[in-house]
Amino acid sequence: MARYTGADCKRCRREKMKLFLKGSKCDGPKCPFESRPFPPGQHGRGRTKETEYLLQHREKQKARRAYGVLEKQFRGYYEEAVKKQGKTGEVLLQILETRLDNVVYRAGYAASRDMGRQLVKHGHFLVNGVKVDIPSYRVKEHDIVTVREKSKEMTPFVVAQAQAGSRGVPAWLEPIPAEMKILIHSIPARAVIDTQVQEQLIVELYSK
Repeated sequence: MARYTGADCKRCRREKMKLFLKGSKCDGPKCPFESRPFPPGQHGRGRTKETEYLLQHREKQKARRAYGVLEKQFRGYYEEAVKKQGKTGEVLLQILETRLDNVVYRAGYAASRDMGRQLVKHGHFLVNGVKVDIPSYRVKEHDIVTVREKSKEMTPFVVAQAQAGSRGVPAWLEPIPAEMKILIHSIPARAVIDTQVQEQLIVELYSK
């Protein structure tokens, strides 16, 4: 499967904002964005004419990179969102938020979405008692995500238990660190999704 193999920090610099792709490193003084908050490359400091298309494209890239989704899959999510009831941009973000790798990250069981994706792919999680190793699997309201019993003693989960409560958790899900469980209370509304992206610009880009 195709995946991005370059430097994560360059993606943050390209979007001129932290996408929190490297976990705790993003909050520390060693984050490259702190010392070089401009796009990478020879012309990174130069002025770029901000056309309407460029603004729309950058918002799409920002969302895609934040959630670790490749272009073809992101386009598929948009087309699915168009067919559903509600505002297309909001539905698109709900689809991205309910991916299992994002849920694991949001609950504090992984330091980044990349780490969440790896933990899911290695088969450490059950959804409603059934093993799921597909990072793009989408949780539903009232689902229960649990860490497999034999995985609970692994270092990432021991660390997650020790650091429980140190990071904010959105209200639509509830982690229970003592049991290494995540309760999905609802599908998130736009108001509780803190991803800094203007989804309407993405809709305008794809609807041309």
